[in-house]
Amino acid sequence: MKARFVTADPGYYSLLKTFADKNKEHQTDAEQLLWYYLSNNNWGLRFRRQYIIGTYIADFVCLKSNTIIEIDGGYHSQECQQAKDLIRTTNLEQMGFKVIRFTNERVFSDLSAVLDEIFNFVVKHLDIK
Repeated sequence: MKARFVTADPGYYSLLKTFADKNKEHQTDAEQLLWYYLSNNNWGLRFRRQYIIGTYIADFVCLKSNTIIEIDGGYHSQECQQAKDLIRTTNLEQMGFKVIRFTNERVFSDLSAVLDEIFNFVVKHLDIK
């Protein structure tokens, strides 16, 4: 049987899988809106949501380009959370991923620009062999 965790830390997989499943059931409105567009596969790219990477759960990921998309709620503006986000981003980048972040507010107020920025970011980092 093929392992179900390719990018996940196997020691934490079961616990993180439970959290990821709950996150899928209780998406924020911004995540739900963005997922509607990312999951339609209009760009010919596959995105996954609440995807386990190491000991983290990424909001969205495109594995073909190793791109992680994070949608940040209001608490991400707090200084202590920004420090945690920086550590998280650094760790994910050390694993070979690129991280792009958007606030909930930006997703709602400027969705078209957010989608353009995501597309350009993903295309720039595509792993074409």
